[in-house]
Amino acid sequence: MRFKELVFSKATVPALLAGIAGILVVLYAWQLPPFTSSVQSTNNAYVKGQVTILAPQLAGYVVQVPVTDYLTVKKGDLLVQLDDRIYSQQLAQAQATLGQQQSALANYDANHASKKSSVELAEAQLVAAEASLEKAQRDAGRNSSLLKSGIAAQSSADQATAALAQAEAGVEQAKASVAIAEQNLALVEAGKPGLEAAVKGAEAAVQLAQINLSNTRVVAPVDGRLGEVTARVGQYVSVGTQLTSVTPPRTWVIANFKETQMAGLKVGQEASFTVDALSAGRLTGHISEISPAAGSEFSVLKPDNATGNFTKVAQRIPVRIEIDPNQALAPQLLPGMSVEVSIETGTTKS
Repeated sequence: MRFKELVFSKATVPALLAGIAGILVVLYAWQLPPFTSSVQSTNNAYVKGQVTILAPQLAGYVVQVPVTDYLTVKKGDLLVQLDDRIYSQQLAQAQATLGQQQSALANYDANHASKKSSVELAEAQLVAAEASLEKAQRDAGRNSSLLKSGIAAQSSADQATAALAQAEAGVEQAKASVAIAEQNLALVEAGKPGLEAAVKGAEAAVQLAQINLSNTRVVAPVDGRLGEVTARVGQYVSVGTQLTSVTPPRTWVIANFKETQMAGLKVGQEASFTVDALSAGRLTGHISEISPAAGSEFSVLKPDNATGNFTKVAQRIPVRIEIDPNQALAPQLLPGMSVEVSIETGTTKS
């Protein structure tokens, strides 16, 4: 009996130890007690940057490509030049039209002054006609009295009556002349807003032509490095054709942590990461932003869990990590590089 107990104990002890070791490995792998840690890590992380795709706003033939793949450029450097002959002529045409409209507006002042003088002349003629009418009325009155007294002849009275009628007609004619002159002046004044609008429209056309001409030059929007340059001299490109890309030197890291790791993560906590492409070189940074939703919520085709068969999958939450300045390896970081991130949840960068 003792021999059987001894054999049983020798057989079960290694198995028991192996089971305990397996349990400990699982607990360590899942960071469960007693192996809990304040450091959260993930290898689902990448270097990110602002890669800008450059495309023309106009269609045309490429006449110059003064850059090559991966070249370092400054903001405003010429990357691709399109044929600008059509747009140069459109600008010249718009400038000529603007000159015509400005000349028409300049003539307004002279025309307005002329019409205003016409009104003043008509008003003066009306005053003269009214004075003549007043004299004719007095003459007709005197001749009427003399005719009744038998002193004046009938012919004199007839002449005075005719002169009165002529003076009255002269007044009416002068009033009509004043009305016509005022209407002509009002017509000229009413045309001024149209002339001013025509000038503004011509100025806008010039500016549009200048914009189109400037858009024949595709320039670097920021300092950075070019990607592959696909433009070729003689190539016809349409609006939106990808010509090249430019990437500024500023980079950051996006680390996608499991939702089960998010409890202790906060903005400001220190982070460190190694870069596969830099011989696992280590850099430091800190959490600057935490995504407002899981990465799956930003995908084009969102997962639908309302199905008959469901398997729970830990979701990933993107965390943005700003890279600390003045690190030797930082200038070598390129967007798309794989990194492994560790965050010390017990510290916060001030």
